[in-house]
Amino acid sequence: MEYSVGFCQYKPILMDVDSNLGKLNKMLDGVEADLIVLPELALSGYVFKDKKELEAVSEDPNDGKTVIFFKKLSLKNNTSYVVGFPEKGTDKQGNPVIYNSCFLVNPDGSYFVYRKIHLFNREKLLFTPGDGGFEVVPAKYGIKIGMMVCFDWIFPESARTLAMKGAQIICHPANLVLPWCQQAMITRSVENRVFIITSNRIGNEVNGELVMTFTGQSQLTSPKGEIINRLDTVQEGTWVASINPHDAQEKMVTEYNHIFNDRRPEYYEI
Repeated sequence: MEYSVGFCQYKPILMDVDSNLGKLNKMLDGVEADLIVLPELALSGYVFKDKKELEAVSEDPNDGKTVIFFKKLSLKNNTSYVVGFPEKGTDKQGNPVIYNSCFLVNPDGSYFVYRKIHLFNREKLLFTPGDGGFEVVPAKYGIKIGMMVCFDWIFPESARTLAMKGAQIICHPANLVLPWCQQAMITRSVENRVFIITSNRIGNEVNGELVMTFTGQSQLTSPKGEIINRLDTVQEGTWVASINPHDAQEKMVTEYNHIFNDRRPEYYEI
């Protein structure tokens, strides 16, 4: 089965959702693909001074302008999109909170939300950790995808959980600043025998004394650890490649070794 997947790498403007939507419309409109992944917090930017700034750009997942825009674009382009956004929500006690989330939206109008579980650095001052766990959901044509966001990558249990639940493709929106993730995701692909799409942003973002530099290098890796495509640290654009998602269902490493059946959890002290 041929399935076209890709990622969009670009530099958003901090706290200017409307301008970023206009830019992404130009970058994505007419791009033929079955599934495209965008960065973490793709429309809001990342370097917030405080919760007041974050609240100003956070959105309800049911009727926020970002979800509405991508629902329309998904139908128009016949493409599934995974997009990072700051989600207005409530915790289990009913208190208002903001999650660092991403959503999958499909051409048939269905959509699913994942809330980042492992918060990075100053995110702990702004966001509430996700409470929904790692789930596998259907993208276009019913292909099984799992979602995780940025720093989730450093915990092997994130990708392993999604793979063991049947994910064929792991979609990984990111705002990466550390130098290790892109290489580590090769290992995550191999040890779980899945495709992984890491979509990262580029550029410097400055907000007063806060400065962060993002590493770009968005990439697509295969179940055998091949880098099918990787950008550099400054490119902007949308790149698409053809894969067979069913390759991720082959979990044999050798004639005698199955990556899940050979596990010995009774010896794992975690």
